[in-house]
Amino acid sequence: MTQASSIEARLRVSGNSHMLALLGERDAFLRQVEQAFPQVQIVARGDELVITGVPETVEQAKTAFEELLVLVERRLPLDADRIQRIISLVKSDVRKPSAAFSDGVAVGRGKVIRPKTFNQKVYLDAIRKGTVVFGIGPAGTGKTYLAMAVAVEAVTSGLVSRLILTRPAVEAGERLGFLPGDLAAKVDPYLRPLYDALYEMLGPEDTQRRLELGTIEIAPLAYMRGRTLNDAFVVLDEAQNTSPEQMKMFLTRLGFNTKMVITGDITQVDLPSGRVSGLRQARSVLKDIEGIERVELTAEDVVRHRIVASIVEAYRLFEEKGDR
Repeated sequence: MTQASSIEARLRVSGNSHMLALLGERDAFLRQVEQAFPQVQIVARGDELVITGVPETVEQAKTAFEELLVLVERRLPLDADRIQRIISLVKSDVRKPSAAFSDGVAVGRGKVIRPKTFNQKVYLDAIRKGTVVFGIGPAGTGKTYLAMAVAVEAVTSGLVSRLILTRPAVEAGERLGFLPGDLAAKVDPYLRPLYDALYEMLGPEDTQRRLELGTIEIAPLAYMRGRTLNDAFVVLDEAQNTSPEQMKMFLTRLGFNTKMVITGDITQVDLPSGRVSGLRQARSVLKDIEGIERVELTAEDVVRHRIVASIVEAYRLFEEKGDR
């Protein structure tokens, strides 16, 4: 690299603790950024980072560190995964990617749920803005968890008087009478993931208290028929397993001061062969209605084990080819 083809950029970091957090243990974070931008060299000198290399790459590396520094200054911990996501967003020319990771939803007990990808931030903003929101994407993208977080925040802060969580019990064909036990016992296997998320956010005691008071309701989709849902935050999960009739029934329950979030994965439909998914149909039918937001998450938004994203993407490519 000739001197004429390289430039130098400097980033001042105020405070020794901020510098240490930014560099990581044994400069691991610095090396991670340096490896992501192979045409630069990065050196920490006192209270500055000195970045040398090809102009465009130097600017990207500096931007990555600027965004990471925002997180450090806001006391948000850095790790290899979060740094990699910042780097990917900078390379994709996303402006201010730190904003995605700095946002958060307070769900009680001092716990804050934060988006972990840029699309999750877009989804979070859509939930806050829209009256009816469709969150569509593969498993592990946080579509249900983030929706429930905003719902919990809404009910605990008094924005709505109740939180209603529902999903179709498709394996039982919504005909629950033949199953043993009372209603809770019949539907528990289908609704258990929703309980688990609530326990994590609110704790078992607060969750149980709110269930007993009726400020939180968890029920199968079949039990929404004939109701008007006012002053509520309603989350319909696993919506790809609704029929068009069920989806229409659910959407027309919308009352005053009510927000609905519908989540699902249109690649994982468990309906009998030949049946149309209500989520898939609604995505097309309702696309031009004001107040209805739609966000589609992808394998890049999977926040489970890194292999999960690769599995999701591999299956997507397999299905696109029409392989068997």
